[in-house]
Amino acid sequence: MAEIAPQRLIDHMRGIRYGEVLAMFLRDTGLEAEVYGTQMLNDCPQELWDTLNADEIAKDMGAVFVKLNGPRYWLLDGLGSKVAVVDPVFKDFNGIQMRRIATIPIGADFAAGPYTIRNVNRGAVFFFDAGKTVYELVDPDGRAFVLQARCVGVDPGMTEESLATLGERLALPEGWSYRTRLLDAELVVDTSATLATVVQDEFENTYTLPY
Repeated sequence: MAEIAPQRLIDHMRGIRYGEVLAMFLRDTGLEAEVYGTQMLNDCPQELWDTLNADEIAKDMGAVFVKLNGPRYWLLDGLGSKVAVVDPVFKDFNGIQMRRIATIPIGADFAAGPYTIRNVNRGAVFFFDAGKTVYELVDPDGRAFVLQARCVGVDPGMTEESLATLGERLALPEGWSYRTRLLDAELVVDTSATLATVVQDEFENTYTLPY
């Protein structure tokens, strides 16, 4: 039986803003992060985001600690079907409605910081259009991680235009490189049936492995 190609459900996602709260919990298997996000709910209003306090949220949720992730802007162009990888829990963070969208098993060995490759259970399909520019981190094995979202939490001046020269600002580990390229065909990242493999740079921009 022929494989059914992933269907695009939502267009015009490039440049859409969102924010996330990452809550870290100590489970029987080690550390696990629960990711709450504003995706498809709201655009993470800055005036409300500025009121969030990670320590207070962690205390309220019973988490080991909380990371405020964002605000962020999509660099992908379309979204496909979303698999319900976790129960649809909704939370209100100082007026910002968020939904639990993913879990990240950290395990017993937690290595924080940029250029740390992680697996994320997000169950999503991302589309990058032919003719659009993509921005990639290439690891020492030659695997190209495509930038899915830029972050303005670390550098508020991180515009899409500035990504063309971002490589000049990155403290890349040995063997890593940064590049931009124009897509000559649609790029589809389908993690609906597998864990996503992601990595961040020191500006907390997030990249995903297409396969």
